[in-house]
Amino acid sequence: MADYTTPIEATFELQRQTLKQGHDALVQGVDLQKRFSNAVLDTLDTQEHLQRRVVELHRETVHNTLDAVEGLPGAELTAEDVRADIDEGYDELLDGHAEAFETVAAEFETGVESYDEMTEEFLAAVEEQLDALVEAHEELEAQSVEATEEVAGQVEELQDQMEEVQEQIQHVSEEAAAAVEA
Repeated sequence: MADYTTPIEATFELQRQTLKQGHDALVQGVDLQKRFSNAVLDTLDTQEHLQRRVVELHRETVHNTLDAVEGLPGAELTAEDVRADIDEGYDELLDGHAEAFETVAAEFETGVESYDEMTEEFLAAVEEQLDALVEAHEELEAQSVEATEEVAGQVEELQDQMEEVQEQIQHVSEEAAAAVEA
């Protein structure tokens, strides 16, 4: 008996592999987005530290300038008042800076956590749907293979019957030829 089911089984297996590869690509894409979000979150601390350091360096530069001004005759009182005002301004700037980064980091982290939760739920739903699809696909494959085997069996039976009919026709033809010759 010829094996008519091998191409069908191979086709179904190829389709299942394609589904799995598509699922794997989706999971990798989501994972890449998560890693990117976490990397951005991780860089916020570094960025805050660097910006804070720039502000502090600028403050030092202003203080150095005021130190030079204080060396001038009659500038001591004015420089001290300016230094106090500048320090107060920089303190407010650094406090605001810290608060702003805390807010941004907290909001971004909340967003990342929400995204992670949402994608986990999404991936779980996709996984469930993929499992159901693969199960239905395997059932369809089994039905297709069974139907193909039945049809192949019927074709072979029909071929056997055709051979019998041909043999009978040949036998009757030979008998008829023999009767005509006799």
